[in-house]
Amino acid sequence: MYAIIETGGKQLKVEEGSTIFVEKLDVEAGAEYTFDKVLFVGGEASKIGAPFVEGATVTATVEKQGKEKKVTIFKYNAKKHYHKKQGHRQPYTKLTITAING
Repeated sequence: MYAIIETGGKQLKVEEGSTIFVEKLDVEAGAEYTFDKVLFVGGEASKIGAPFVEGATVTATVEKQGKEKKVTIFKYNAKKHYHKKQGHRQPYTKLTITAING
């Protein structure tokens, strides 16, 4: 059984036992988190939402909060003596899917 959920402005295909990385959620490590924006539930009997499947939820356990590798942004204008170096690390939440109810 699998489901397609929406979180952080993105859509993800998840299965029970899979590990996903999503945009940072405001929850503690080790806590349970429930997604209620389920777009599709697949398996023996598929359910398609319009836009979401009513009553369907996906439960996950929060493993950790972290930051991705640094991305370097370098802006440069030739002959103008202008350069700007900047770095960015995007925060994320690592989740393990425990149950798909739908």
